[in-house]
Amino acid sequence: MYVLDKLLISTFCFFLVICTSLNGSERFFNLGSIATTEEVLGWDIDVRPDGLGAPLGSGNAIDGEEIYAEVCAGCHGDFGEGMDRWPELAGGEGTLDTHDPLKTTGSYWPYASTVYDYIYRAMPFGMSQSLTVDETYQIVAFILNMNDIIEDDFVLSNENIGDIEMPNRDGFMLPDPRPDVATLGKKPCMSDCNVPIKIIGKARDIDVTPED
Repeated sequence: MYVLDKLLISTFCFFLVICTSLNGSERFFNLGSIATTEEVLGWDIDVRPDGLGAPLGSGNAIDGEEIYAEVCAGCHGDFGEGMDRWPELAGGEGTLDTHDPLKTTGSYWPYASTVYDYIYRAMPFGMSQSLTVDETYQIVAFILNMNDIIEDDFVLSNENIGDIEMPNRDGFMLPDPRPDVATLGKKPCMSDCNVPIKIIGKARDIDVTPED
């Protein structure tokens, strides 16, 4: 059975290499079809930190407040304070280097464009991708306004979302300093890395260790 599995895998890889080596106008064994531009755009919905890929649209916090109250507040609270165990979206300034950091959109998230990307892809919970482009801009604008990042009448759009200066934009270590993580032009260390280890905090210091 093991030999048969290896044979099947090898055969599949062989045909995969042949198929992918052909140019976009040819199809091996007449299988499948060439994706149209419209079909590719249907999958290409990611928005990069610099705003590249943001769809054409706009919105402000004034309009976003009503939509937020309808589809977001049930979990995240009217003012982003979080309901029950749902995440808080506002506040937390100056807490990231304390024993009890509060990671919110305002205090932790580095890019407004990726806030848009996440909400458009995955929110509201249980109804992902039900928001229109403009509704998403409006909600993001409202969240940014709750965190005093933009004014309520500021028109957030595909043209400026990559330029929004988030408070923690420079709070991430790039490139990744961990030795077992591949970075541009550098292979990861996989053995005998000799990385010094230093304990900088303990769970009991932030009161998350169960007593029982």
